[in-house]
Amino acid sequence: MTRIGHGFDVHAFTEGRPLVLGGVTVPSERGLAGHSDADVLAHALMDAILGAMRAGDIGQLFPDTDPAYEGADSMVLLSRVMGLAREQGFLLVDADCTVAAQAPKLAPYREQMRQTMAQAMGVDVSQVGVKATTTEHLGFVGREEGIAAWSVVLLDKENGR
Repeated sequence: MTRIGHGFDVHAFTEGRPLVLGGVTVPSERGLAGHSDADVLAHALMDAILGAMRAGDIGQLFPDTDPAYEGADSMVLLSRVMGLAREQGFLLVDADCTVAAQAPKLAPYREQMRQTMAQAMGVDVSQVGVKATTTEHLGFVGREEGIAAWSVVLLDKENGR
C-alpha cells in the first residue's frame, strides 16, 4: 500500500532565537517563535509523514502545552515520527520540501538540510528534496514577518504489515 501525505507549517520571526531550518542553524539576526526549536521545515515534514500514516499531526503528538517539548530539537522529534512510521510498517519512498523565506538566503544550506533530515529519518539523502523560494515580497513571508514550509511524502507499507 502506498500513501501520500502533505504537511504545512508557519512560524513568525522573533528576536533572541537561532534560526533553525531542516536541522541546520542558519546565520540570521532573528529566529522563529515556537515552543520547540520552531524548525518550520522539519515540522512540515513531520506533518506530511503523520498525514500519510493517518496519524494526526505534530500538535497532537508533541503538544505545545507539554513542557517536555519546550525548546525540543526537531530532528529528535522527526526521528521519533519516522520511528512510528516504521513501527506501523511504513517506509519512506520520497520526501519533497519547500521553504519560503524572503530572507535570509537559504540556497547555501539546502544540501546540509537534506543531509540532516535524511540522517534523522534514517534514509538516504537521495530520498529527501529541499527547495527554497521567496514570495517576491508578497504576504507575510515577503514582508519578512515569518517563514512558511510545505512538504509532501510518499510512504510505502511493507507487505503483510
